[in-house]
Amino acid sequence: MNIIVTGGAGFIGSNFIFHMLAKYPDYRIICLDKLTYAGNLTTLQPVMDKPGFRFVQGDICDREAVNRLFEEEKPDVVVNFAAESHVDRSIENPGIFLQTNIMGTAVLMDACRKYGIRRYHQISTDEVYGDLTLAEDVAPFTEAAPLRASSPYSSSKASADLLVMAYHRTYGLPVTISRCSNNYGPYQFPEKLIPLMLVNALQDKQLPVYGTGMNVRDWLYVEDHCHAVDLIIHKGKVGEVYNIGGNNEMRNIDIVKLICKELGKPESLITHVADCKGHDMRYSFDSTKLQNELGWRPETQFAVGMKKTIEWYLANKSWWQDIINGK
Repeated sequence: MNIIVTGGAGFIGSNFIFHMLAKYPDYRIICLDKLTYAGNLTTLQPVMDKPGFRFVQGDICDREAVNRLFEEEKPDVVVNFAAESHVDRSIENPGIFLQTNIMGTAVLMDACRKYGIRRYHQISTDEVYGDLTLAEDVAPFTEAAPLRASSPYSSSKASADLLVMAYHRTYGLPVTISRCSNNYGPYQFPEKLIPLMLVNALQDKQLPVYGTGMNVRDWLYVEDHCHAVDLIIHKGKVGEVYNIGGNNEMRNIDIVKLICKELGKPESLITHVADCKGHDMRYSFDSTKLQNELGWRPETQFAVGMKKTIEWYLANKSWWQDIINGK
């Protein structure tokens, strides 16, 4: 099987490539990545020389380049991880999010229609559902929940989801969508909460926390996410959406305090800063559908996943130091 993985030099995409090459040695994996600030070719060094892997630098918005790659590789499956994904950056510059996340998705699906495909899989986010209050009795989001995106980033992802389903209904394109909760683990770019706090704490820098830090997120270890996507592209029902959650809701401030404790750093490093515009309060996720239909469950307990993540950042300082200093 030939699989094009877009955005494969990023955090989740690279972990997915590692997972697939290890599990399916007879598959051919083609990584298409623009190598923006969040794409890191160093991340893919462990697999660059593998015979079943090819890296191509390119933009999913470049229709000519995408069509050329489809002609060369004749993919069976496309998994689209490529996205602008940082909420703060979307507030500062919404345009690039609309271009990559919506138009790039359209270009990929047009190529799938033109050259034929077994499955197009769209990687989405729990943020398309909007947020919930902190009340414990509020029902978590299911796949049937309405889309109530609240940031330019989540709005662009919700728009892409609607476009994917429209291509399925209008053109019969065989698609699936997965919406995941907050991922953490190795190779995450140090602008997201956990790696930012880890990297800053290791350098004894301040740990900036938005507002009071009471915002709640559900945390999913990246390897569990990759396993879920693997199941969906092989066994998921065409035209369906699947939630992928970690069943682990925690307040941001508690995550930061945990990192301080694990690294032996004082909580005095924590600094509360002005809250993010339109900051979602709580995400709560229901993955029952994925569990019942495909037998998936998150296997990594948060304490175990955090320990593995911290150990990785301690053992791979050159990786994140090169990012920080611009290399």
